[in-house]
Order: sequence, then structure tokens, then C-alpha cells
Amino acid sequence: MSDVRIDGPDDAPATLLLAHGAGTGKEHDVLDAIAQGLAGPQRRVVRFDFPYRSAGRRLPDPLPRLQDALRAAVAAHGRGAIALAGKSLGGRVASTLADELAARALLCFGYPFHPPKDASRLRTAHLAALRTPTLVLQGERDPFGDRAEVAGYALSPAITVHWLLDGDHDLRPRRASGRTAHVNLAEAIDAAGAFLRHHGA
Repeated sequence: MSDVRIDGPDDAPATLLLAHGAGTGKEHDVLDAIAQGLAGPQRRVVRFDFPYRSAGRRLPDPLPRLQDALRAAVAAHGRGAIALAGKSLGGRVASTLADELAARALLCFGYPFHPPKDASRLRTAHLAALRTPTLVLQGERDPFGDRAEVAGYALSPAITVHWLLDGDHDLRPRRASGRTAHVNLAEAIDAAGAFLRHHGA
């Protein structure tokens, strides 16, 4: 896997593997902000494209192939203390492998708890037994799982949810909220950085 983007120094003692969402790639502006905000002297951030994205397709690969791609990224570029992160689909894939890959921590930016407008199709079964310390950065009105819905899910005690005021799936608030997308994203990045530091990643 050679088509990656790396922020941070090669000799950083920790590596964060950051996976993109279903409709974007590793160069998406939100991922760019997250990577630059979390990279530093103590941490390198590695971004990669899932196979369907590299091939120019829009429809995501089946979950096993996405998992293999993340495993390959960790094998090729993971060094030091490993943490996993992802936006939406990327976070879901990372959450299925965090325990297997012995990640120090897991970050999910906008976790897709269910498809929009179909709250009956939950993607939460594996989250009940997750052992990896996990921080979910979620908009309060995310159509993939809003604050009221998530409160009723059986989630592992290893999972903490940080709610972004009036945020949608990309954490963007409505103008009437008095917040801005920049403020919400900056809050999410700050919370993610503190979580990684707390868990040695």
C-alpha cells in the first residue's frame, strides 16, 4: 500500500491510522483538518484510500475487503503506539478491528449507527463488547444516530460519546444555533487529541 498521505514526523512514537468516509477519500477537507490537527512531534497520522476509492468506484467494497485494507495499512505503516480513527464508514471499519489490532485508542468521527431514515438497521452489535478505549465524536442531530437514539443503545463502557452542539453527520451546526462548522470541528479535534494523549497514543 503505497498511496498514502502522512502528516507528522517519521520518528514519532505513535501512529494514528485515519480512514475516510463512504463518499470521500483521504484528501477530503474534513480529514485534512483532522489529520493536521492531530499530527505533531509525538504522533504521525497516516491516511489511505480504500480499494474502491483507489479504483475510482463510488460504491464501497464489502466489509471484509475494507477490513483487509485497514489491516494492510496498519501492517505497512503502523509503528510505535497504534491508534485507529475514521470518519463515518472509516470509523465503523476501524471499530470492528480495534481489539484485533490491539489499538491503544479508537476515534470515530460521525459514527454511522444506522442508515439515515432507517433506525431499525443498527450497526451496533459489536460495540457492546468493544474493549478498546473509544471516543465517538457525534453531531447532536446526526441522521445516522442522533443524541436521543444513541442514549438507548447498549454500548460498551469503553465507549465515550462527545456530542457536538447541533451538529449533523459532518458535525456542521445550523446557522441559528450560533455555532459554526469550524468551531464544532475544532472542538472535536481538541477532544480527540486529549483522548489520544490520555491513552498513550
